[in-house]
Amino acid sequence: MSQHHKINYLEIPVKDLVKTKTFFTEVFGWHFKDYGPEYSCFLDVGIDGGFYQAEQGFNLKSGCPLIVLYSQCLETSERKILAAGGAILKPVFSFPGGKRFHFADINGNEYAVWSE
Repeated sequence: MSQHHKINYLEIPVKDLVKTKTFFTEVFGWHFKDYGPEYSCFLDVGIDGGFYQAEQGFNLKSGCPLIVLYSQCLETSERKILAAGGAILKPVFSFPGGKRFHFADINGNEYAVWSE
C-alpha cells in the first residue's frame, strides 16, 4: 500500500535497456516486468521503479541524486559489478555509519553501494 507523501517509485534513464536488465540481474539478482520495448519495471528491490530508454544518463557531476544500494558484503558486490561490465568510480571509503563505493553501470549511470 502506498504511503502519503513517501517516495514510492523511481524512473531511471538508460541507453541500453536489454544490457541494463542483464547487468542488474547478474549483479543484484533483480527481476523485471517489461512494458513494451522501451520500459521495464524492477520490483521487490526495496522500492519499485523502472528503467526507460533514453539518450542521456546520470551522475553526481551533473547534479543528479545518488541512488544507494545496500550490500551485506561490499567486496562481493564490487566483484560482481566489475564482472558484469561496470566500473568503480570511487573506491570504498568510510562515512559515519558504514562504508561505501560508487560505481557506473553499463550505461555510465552512477550509483553507490554501502554496508555497515
